[in-house]
Amino acid sequence: MKNFSTVMAHAAAVALLACAASGPAVAQTDTATPSAACAFRPDAPDKHVVVKRDTLWDISGKFLRNPWCWPQVWGMNRDEIRNPHWIYPGQVIWFDRARGRLSFNRPGEDGDGRGQPPLTRLSPQVRSEGTGQGAVPSIPAGAIEPYLTQPLVVEADELAGAPRIVASQEGRFYLGMGDRVYVHGALTSDTVYQVFRPGTVLRDPQTGKVMAHEAAFLGSVKLVTPAGPGVDAHTFQVVDTVREMGVGDLLVPQPPTPVRNYVPHAPLQPIDARVMSIYAGVTYAGQSQVVTVNRGAVDGLDVGAVLQLYHVGKTVADPASRGFLGMGRAQLKMPDEQNGSLFIFRVFKNVSYGLIMTVTAPVQVGDVVKSPE
Repeated sequence: MKNFSTVMAHAAAVALLACAASGPAVAQTDTATPSAACAFRPDAPDKHVVVKRDTLWDISGKFLRNPWCWPQVWGMNRDEIRNPHWIYPGQVIWFDRARGRLSFNRPGEDGDGRGQPPLTRLSPQVRSEGTGQGAVPSIPAGAIEPYLTQPLVVEADELAGAPRIVASQEGRFYLGMGDRVYVHGALTSDTVYQVFRPGTVLRDPQTGKVMAHEAAFLGSVKLVTPAGPGVDAHTFQVVDTVREMGVGDLLVPQPPTPVRNYVPHAPLQPIDARVMSIYAGVTYAGQSQVVTVNRGAVDGLDVGAVLQLYHVGKTVADPASRGFLGMGRAQLKMPDEQNGSLFIFRVFKNVSYGLIMTVTAPVQVGDVVKSPE
């Protein structure tokens, strides 16, 4: 399988450099049981000098077989990760083969062998601090930035109750920065909202159920005056626009600052999902493209989950079965064929966004998405 530069969280650096195992070049789980899937690569180098063009995924791929093994490999549980330890160009990562660990220290040198700060207990949600100036990036900023900050997927219940623009200042048809608009509908405690227009319907490939709508992001507005007694509309002011905005367009609260650094891990619950759509409406997806899957937070997915992609196995006629005049022959289901890996970077209630990390064949709508094996 090809390895592509990508997306892993800076917290991946945590796992990368926090080797907790002792023993040969087989990573240990938190139960100290060796796992073949979580072993070091047999061709892992003795050291790697970090260069500016590196990503954490590239670096980890030089040492480990599967990036989703990091939490098990380093004995991390869901409540404990190390404080961020940034990797900078020029630093050297050493592989201590005798101890089965990675380190900033040359094997045999004094030190704790980890170059890491003490463990710090955090909340169950995996998260990390801001990027260190000049540090090697965990996620190429341009790859997923628009998908983190804009409402590109709006779920059915959110769409039904969304406030909407009902009028504009002086009856203007199209709005620009500084214009006032009037909005009808229930507001949250937020004061800044994003404006969107519903687009393509996203249906579950397995059930046909409408899961969500793709949304065209139009710009942002801020609340000026809430509706008072006897008034049905709130007054907003346009902050910025990226597309034409007008009457009938809908509002959602601006999301909090997104988490950009993640600990890659296998999902907490077994996942059996399908690729629901490929962003931009193309037929096939490849490296570094974004897809939507028909599982979300209610199914146990969270940010940083790594999944495997499969083409659905074909069903063929059993050549040993004759049937009647060539019809009615017994059918045999072929196994699904793995064709890549997917990194979940934004999770909604019922659907999620994933970035294709590795691929051996084009990904298409209906492909299977499963927990790693």
